[in-house]
Amino acid sequence: QVQLVESGGGLVQAGGSLRLSCAASGRTFSSFTMGWFRQAPGKEREFVGAISWRGGSTYYADSVKGRFTVSRDNAKNTVYLQMNSLELEDTAVYYCAGRRLSGLGFNVRDYDYWGQGTQVTVSS
Repeated sequence: QVQLVESGGGLVQAGGSLRLSCAASGRTFSSFTMGWFRQAPGKEREFVGAISWRGGSTYYADSVKGRFTVSRDNAKNTVYLQMNSLELEDTAVYYCAGRRLSGLGFNVRDYDYWGQGTQVTVSS
């Protein structure tokens, strides 16, 4: 079993930056594709970005491309989401997720394990 715990959320002004972390328990973390999703009030959970198990491949939603970066440190069992140039529309609860199968996943149903989420609020 794998447990995921996000941290690093908070309140930030538009144009600012935040770095989210997701700490994983379990020895199989390094073999998982890891993803980040977000959910704004009244909206469905949406894909933000994903990283392959070695970190060699990443993929991003168009809405965050060029502003957000996903990275991982398998020695620390941690995946990160660096968010720059934050916009009001980035306000949401952010979730990290783990996928057992190989290949990047872009949908909620592609992932097997989920964290509890961390709130990111961008103010004007």
